Amino acid sequence: MAAPRRAWLVFGFSTEEAAGEPGPGPGPRRLESGPEGIRRVWPAWSYVVVETGAGLEVRSAGLRRRLPPGWTEALPSETHLVLRGPAAARAWPRAAALRGALRGAAAWSRALPPPGPRRPPPLPLLPGGFATPRPPFFGALPGGVRARRLALGQEHVVALGAAGEVYAWGGGRHGQLGHGTLESELQPRLVEALAGVPMQAVAAGGWHSASVSETGDLYVWGWNESGQLALPSKALAEERAQDEDPGAGPGRSRELRVGSSPADAELTPHQEQLAAEDTAFISIQAFPALLDLPQDLEVSKVSCGSRHTAIITRGGELYTWGWGKYGQLGHKDNASSDQPRRIEYLVAEGLRAEEVVCGPWTTYICVLEP
Repeated sequence: MAAPRRAWLVFGFSTEEAAGEPGPGPGPRRLESGPEGIRRVWPAWSYVVVETGAGLEVRSAGLRRRLPPGWTEALPSETHLVLRGPAAARAWPRAAALRGALRGAAAWSRALPPPGPRRPPPLPLLPGGFATPRPPFFGALPGGVRARRLALGQEHVVALGAAGEVYAWGGGRHGQLGHGTLESELQPRLVEALAGVPMQAVAAGGWHSASVSETGDLYVWGWNESGQLALPSKALAEERAQDEDPGAGPGRSRELRVGSSPADAELTPHQEQLAAEDTAFISIQAFPALLDLPQDLEVSKVSCGSRHTAIITRGGELYTWGWGKYGQLGHKDNASSDQPRRIEYLVAEGLRAEEVVCGPWTTYICVLEP
């Protein structure tokens, strides 16, 4: 019996749309792999870096540029591309990366010690600190923080410690640090609400965060404006109500922000069944919240986009929720959701999800084909 084949699919905003061209629709779209296949992907907003058997390649709006050999990992942004090789990490302007021309002086460079027998932790982690795809390109980690994984949000950082503890720092105005306040933190601070619960994975979205415990539980915190925490979202309830009954009368609800007492808030017109007196919406969740998933599913992988979230279960199913304007949730529509929804396309095609990587407005999935 032939071994399953690996393939990469993508939902959501396309590089063609980023270039002002017509988009291909809500997807899914298969990434062209060639005979060498695709091993890993690192998406930015307008382009994606892929690792094939022949090295790293930049793809944007139908263009494919092979990067010079020797680079093994990428960290892209809309201003720069950081690459890691055996001896150094360097940053180049985005325009140079899209041309595949990494000649001359880099915008930033950091020498790395000779590689040891063990594989180093993945980017953004570097010896002594971590890389960022925008200036100043490097941040130091205090000696007491031994991180094995690190995720970058728009304004914050989440790190997974060697013993499964979680640290968060940076901007905190949307509760994305999980410390119970809306204050920023200049240095890594232990997320005390998760202390004693060993984690196996962390993720950072634009302004929200997530972690997966060793037992497969999912914790979420931060901004819930588009339902990206899979908690009741006021904006989405109003949007659904307007779509279903534009002439419905006004109702009342409660919108909650951690750190303040619940307060009644007037909503725009929407259906009464969606605006019961006791309906509570969550705008900011500043403490990690254990998420109740359908059928008590156990989670193995998590990734966060700008305002959406994706998980893979231990059974190989993919669930998504949050902002869906560009089809990044993979449900063949542009609807947002504050409820976890399974990607039925994968089930119908008999595909098992192995990896998920969210770009700002996209979702990349590695699947096993029968």
